[in-house]
Amino acid sequence: MAREKKPVHKVQMTDGKRNIIQQLLQEYDIQSAEDIQAALKDLLGGTIKEMMEAEMDEHLGYEKSERSDTDDYRNGYKPKRINSSYGSMDIQVPQDRKSTFEPQVVKKRQKDISDIDQKIISMYAKGMTTRQISDTLEDIYGFEASEGFISDVTDKIMPQIEDWQNRPLSEVYPVLYIDAIHYSVRDNGVIRKLAAYVIPGINPDGRKEVLTIEVGENESSKYWLSVLNGLKNRGVKDILILCADGLSGIKEAIAAAYPKTEYQRCIVHQVRNTMKYVSDKDRKPFCADLKTIYQAPTEEKALGALERVTEKWSEKYPNSMRSWKQNWDAISPIFKFSTAVRRVIYTTNAIESLNATYRKLNRQRSVFPSDTALLKALYLSTFEATKKWTMPIRNWGQVYGELSIMYEGRLPE
Repeated sequence: MAREKKPVHKVQMTDGKRNIIQQLLQEYDIQSAEDIQAALKDLLGGTIKEMMEAEMDEHLGYEKSERSDTDDYRNGYKPKRINSSYGSMDIQVPQDRKSTFEPQVVKKRQKDISDIDQKIISMYAKGMTTRQISDTLEDIYGFEASEGFISDVTDKIMPQIEDWQNRPLSEVYPVLYIDAIHYSVRDNGVIRKLAAYVIPGINPDGRKEVLTIEVGENESSKYWLSVLNGLKNRGVKDILILCADGLSGIKEAIAAAYPKTEYQRCIVHQVRNTMKYVSDKDRKPFCADLKTIYQAPTEEKALGALERVTEKWSEKYPNSMRSWKQNWDAISPIFKFSTAVRRVIYTTNAIESLNATYRKLNRQRSVFPSDTALLKALYLSTFEATKKWTMPIRNWGQVYGELSIMYEGRLPE
């Protein structure tokens, strides 16, 4: 199929435009693209000045060349440096004797007339450090932005983060996941590891969403109970399946907060933990053998496969399969479902793509200056990554129907 061509904006060259361009070429001796930028910057400064002069005329009630009997009049200019999409520039702001003039084109205390705030936030969301952002702004726009300034700009999203963290949630989530990623954070001059616990889920419409992000606490049943109670307070009355790695205390917390919820050990993490100490030459055959366990059609056949795999690899890797037997009660719930439902529970493509975004933060920032900086970066990265989550997951109708039968009366009709 031929790729659809994007529409191209055609510039209509009128006689008026030609005359303006000819005047610009003569006035500024334009020889290059850089000269065009310089000319536009100069024109912008002049345009702003003329607009403020017109605003002053309206404020005083008479034009500059006219006389007036009012007790307020023009009182010179005040220099001001502003940032624009063309770089930094100095402008002259007209003043009045009574200091009552409030310009609108460039307001008092306004230092920026571009959408630079949004550009900074966008770069921050992509994992760039404040130093990288500052260097980029200087390269592109020609003005310096201190790390403090960039931090102040990104701090503006903190109320938005708080609103997002407290927003109402769906009453029921068919599937919820909890995943942890660790980051290095500077705390009073000491660098320590903090865990970011991300809780994505699938709502009754089959759409993926991130419910919350928690940073920094130690794993315990008390901690996880507070997290789950937080979801309750935001309207989550029921969770059918909660899929997580072996987080300390999670099983007990689920039993206390959502006693009817089925705890499912994350198969992806279970496989990764098993393969952690397996040599490269054995990885492919070992992974193939593990598939015979978690892809078995029934729990009975999965147990038979578990015994065969354990026997085959126990001599070379005596402890590798121990966790499968220890955690079987949390692994086994998956075997009662069809392939379509299992794929939702253990393939977790959405979670993996989200984690790839979070891992990028680790590659670009070896140490975060504070836990607040980490939270801002995680939130913005999440917001950026989940923009694509606009459609229900594949085969959701079939999955929803099966879950409605398995968990009768717990999903909306």
